[in-house]
Amino acid sequence: MKSNIKTGLYWFRHDLRLTDNPTFNKLCEQVDRLICVYFQDQNKQHQGELYEGNTSKRKDIFEQQSVLALDKALRQKKQYLLILDTPPDSTLRGLVEQHKVTHIGADLHHGVYEIKAFHALQNACPQVKFISGSGHTLFSINDLPFELKNLPETFTPFRKQVEDRAISAPVAALSQLPNAIELSLEAPPEPAISTEIQGGETAGKKQLESYLFGTDLIKQYKQTRNALDDWHNSSKLSLWLANGCLSPRTVYHSIKQYEAERGANESTYWLYFELLWREYFQWYLAKHQDKLFHFSGVKQVAPSTHFNQYKYTRWCEGMTEYTIVNACMRQLNQTGYMSNRGRQLVASCFVHELGLDWRYGAAYFEQQLIDYDVASNWGNWQYLAGVGADPRGHRRFDLAKQTATYDPDGVFRKKWLLSDEH
Repeated sequence: MKSNIKTGLYWFRHDLRLTDNPTFNKLCEQVDRLICVYFQDQNKQHQGELYEGNTSKRKDIFEQQSVLALDKALRQKKQYLLILDTPPDSTLRGLVEQHKVTHIGADLHHGVYEIKAFHALQNACPQVKFISGSGHTLFSINDLPFELKNLPETFTPFRKQVEDRAISAPVAALSQLPNAIELSLEAPPEPAISTEIQGGETAGKKQLESYLFGTDLIKQYKQTRNALDDWHNSSKLSLWLANGCLSPRTVYHSIKQYEAERGANESTYWLYFELLWREYFQWYLAKHQDKLFHFSGVKQVAPSTHFNQYKYTRWCEGMTEYTIVNACMRQLNQTGYMSNRGRQLVASCFVHELGLDWRYGAAYFEQQLIDYDVASNWGNWQYLAGVGADPRGHRRFDLAKQTATYDPDGVFRKKWLLSDEH
């Protein structure tokens, strides 16, 4: 006799949250019992020979904290997260067969590997109903005022076409979830190391609430966002947006709520402007796919740079002849974070002053940045290298001028270089 029980499997990837996770909600509403799965290391986009060493400890800890926070949230609803370090493809097929899975859900992500993995699973399990949706972007593909193939090649025309369009409100977390399948109910251990910056949905919401409503810092955002240091000079929301502890829709509607309650100005708009830059690169990745990793970029014109191991190592270690670059790189290596202005300066130095193959710089950022996002990272590096979305073709920063502007008293360099050298 055929069973009428519907069994769902939800594959968490870049959406480590329960609030505003419409794909997860949709799956839960269609099944009687549920398996929630997360694979460690699944989001690391190794670029072959571009990599040396492992990801930073701080990045790994933030990911671990985020995953365990999700498991804790699920356990409060009598579910749990199956955290695995096995290959996703074969493991998922095994779970489908063993537990007679009828439905599989996963948030839509435009990463090359994410798309291939999801399609491979669909092909391997033709009897299963697949559910996916847009939780990593402000808009779904049907919300865009153009076909994906007609995505503007630069940001400004994209922004002008989308910035006034309606953005769906975030959906609430479900109060009740389908029954768990008792695979392993033992809670995973807490991270051995506690850090000042905590991963997880609750921590992300706390940062959003603190930045917008605990202070009025957002009203100075445009003026302070380029500062090289100080936690309060920018929102830092990229840390939780990157792995999906926060959704961009949640951030957007929080900005609109702030503006309604406390007033709008150019700075409150500018935080939305930065969300639109993030959005642009998500669709840029969706359109160009593998070209995001090509030396010649989406323009298919190879730059006149090359790889030099000595120069590359010196840049990674913060040992170049440019002290502002050195301070930024040491900040990155010690904290897993760097300001947006710092990222532009060190990338410009990498490509223009050192003449290095931009892909190695992008890959190093991928290893080190806690807020690494495949689309934003590789899209921005292409932009600086002149092979991507920069309408001017080459974005080169005058490092001496930038140093005088953003660290005129040498405070930032003293802090990170532990030296009086200016």
